Amino acid sequence: MSRTATLATRLDTHLRELRLPAFREAYEEEARRAEAESFSYEQYLLELVQRECEDRRQHRVERNLRASRLPTDKTLSGFDLKRLPTKVRQQVQSLTDGAFLKRCENVLAFGNPGSGKTHLLCGLGQELIQNGYRVYFASCGLLVQDLLIAKRELKLTRVLKRLSKFDVLILDDIGYVQQNRDEMEVLFTLLAERYETGSVMITSNLPFSKWEAIFKDPMTTAAAIDRLVHHSVILELNLPSYRMTTAKQRSQKEKEKKT
Repeated sequence: MSRTATLATRLDTHLRELRLPAFREAYEEEARRAEAESFSYEQYLLELVQRECEDRRQHRVERNLRASRLPTDKTLSGFDLKRLPTKVRQQVQSLTDGAFLKRCENVLAFGNPGSGKTHLLCGLGQELIQNGYRVYFASCGLLVQDLLIAKRELKLTRVLKRLSKFDVLILDDIGYVQQNRDEMEVLFTLLAERYETGSVMITSNLPFSKWEAIFKDPMTTAAAIDRLVHHSVILELNLPSYRMTTAKQRSQKEKEKKT
């Protein structure tokens, strides 16, 4: 075996041991480019390190996207931001870098059914994952049922600890299904646990004035709203239904084709 082959084998072995797969796959290609373009040793090493870092970042994004349970088709680029009022559009753009998560702020999106609340927050969630944050998406009703089961099995603390590892929880359609008192209690416990320790992003068709239907009594309702609003950005999506508008446009196009 030639000296060059021996060095390559040893290098491959060490790179496997150090778990540098992108480095291992790219070093020969980068070596040829370095020679052709007269890179310094430092520049050659920098190119390899950058390849490894980008590879790890991409794998981390893919892993966090799977763990988030976000619907992958609901991206921010697929949302028509021009539909939003100027103020809301500016608010959305200011949220994409995730700085609000470091301040444990919440994002509360209100609007009529079909106004795009879920799509908008899911799109923001995907942007946050691209920026290195951990996101978890769930229908509020289904998550409450999971928490209730955990409470009955004396595992609620464990589940809340697992959820605390996410930088933000997206709770979709809070108040869409009316909870009984036991369900209300686990939802309130979740919100109380996140207060000033982690962010939540919530969509709701119900204004705060109707939240007593969710939390069953005035004091609990006031306490829940107080915790959410204390550090928050409120997005008012007072828009016509996107689904209804799209359906009407599709119907109109079909009529035009027939005439």
